[in-house]
Amino acid sequence: MTERGRQVAVNGVELCVETFGDPADPPVLLIGTTMMSWPDELCTALSGRHVVRYDQRDTGRSTVVDPDAPAYDLRDLVGDASQLLTALGLRRAHVVGMGVGGFVAQLLALDHPDQVASLTLVSTRPVAPGPVDPDLPGHAPQLAELLGRPQPDWTDRDSVVEHVTAAARTLAGPRGFDERDVRAAAGAVFDRSRPTASAQRASHLGTVFAALDCRPRWRERLGGITAPTLVVHGDEDPFFPHGNAVALASEIPGATLLTLPGTGQGLPRVTWPTVVDALLRHTS
Repeated sequence: MTERGRQVAVNGVELCVETFGDPADPPVLLIGTTMMSWPDELCTALSGRHVVRYDQRDTGRSTVVDPDAPAYDLRDLVGDASQLLTALGLRRAHVVGMGVGGFVAQLLALDHPDQVASLTLVSTRPVAPGPVDPDLPGHAPQLAELLGRPQPDWTDRDSVVEHVTAAARTLAGPRGFDERDVRAAAGAVFDRSRPTASAQRASHLGTVFAALDCRPRWRERLGGITAPTLVVHGDEDPFFPHGNAVALASEIPGATLLTLPGTGQGLPRVTWPTVVDALLRHTS
């Protein structure tokens, strides 16, 4: 049972939400940049779960105002996730956050613990955008070359797909790049997003997060997370290198670390059998 493109009013905005599976099954809330962070086939593979994915505000088909200068902060995005669960009638959910969506997931577990049945953190880190703590690895050197590439015409689909595909190749690691999947995903994100350069950048790159006020820090509070936690991370991730996952797993009580060999940022198709099995066990 799949529900497509429902607009849900929360926290002064409308979020575009999709669900998969039987509403009577245990709910799993997936938090990324847009809902397309979580491909359809990955969502449907989580059998026996009621899967919820959504577009963050200023991305996809959710409310878009000014992605380059957001008039809200990271805690507002946490409020969005919390209120979305309430609006959907979900008292508690298994929460899975990927990349910058992992920031939202960590804070949801800290600030709304009664709503988080379990926590899974994928390809993320325990500090906000900007300089990292001295004991954490920063972006790998190849990211400088990636960030220095000419920008595409963000209003032209072909230009954006080519740019995103080249970036994904750099981020994927030796085992994780699937060009057909990457191109299809980039095209889908483009087609679902507002036809402006700022909205496209936000939806593809998560640039909203770089512009957000993310204070106060939360790393020092990680020991207060009570939800059973699984940390999933590629050992070849150049964006948030693996040492960030080691820190999360060591600082969250009882957390388990699942390392994906030869994998970079995100969850490429080759990892799905391993990750789906781990998620089903973790959310059982």
